[in-house]
Amino acid sequence: MAVLLVVAGVWASWGTAQHVMLSNGRERGTLTVAECGEDRCSGSYAPRSPGSQARSRVVIDRSIDVRKGARLPVVVKPGSSEVVRTGAAGFFHAWMPLGGALVFAGVVVGGWLRLTRVAWVTGLSGALLLGAAFVAL
Repeated sequence: MAVLLVVAGVWASWGTAQHVMLSNGRERGTLTVAECGEDRCSGSYAPRSPGSQARSRVVIDRSIDVRKGARLPVVVKPGSSEVVRTGAAGFFHAWMPLGGALVFAGVVVGGWLRLTRVAWVTGLSGALLLGAAFVAL
């Protein structure tokens, strides 16, 4: 069960993390936030990498510090107008599902398998990942 939780956390994180970690050859630039809704923000995209094109409107998932006028380094998801935050903040934000899965897996390992040291290491690893995301964002 614990392995399944960790695999599910990696699976949920990889959809976003791959764009952050493997950004070479992708369109990179800066998003200037114009408006934010409940879940998403949108704004204009200014390119920073060769071959990238300016866009008048791109969208990004909302995180805790995104507000109107903010300028964020981003990478464009191929074939879409969706962008993902890069840098340390983007890295930790992308891996947040894995952090939650590690915390829960720590509870499972400690409660079911009675491996207290492994449970503490697993749970604290997840908590550190979530804490780093909070600080970076």
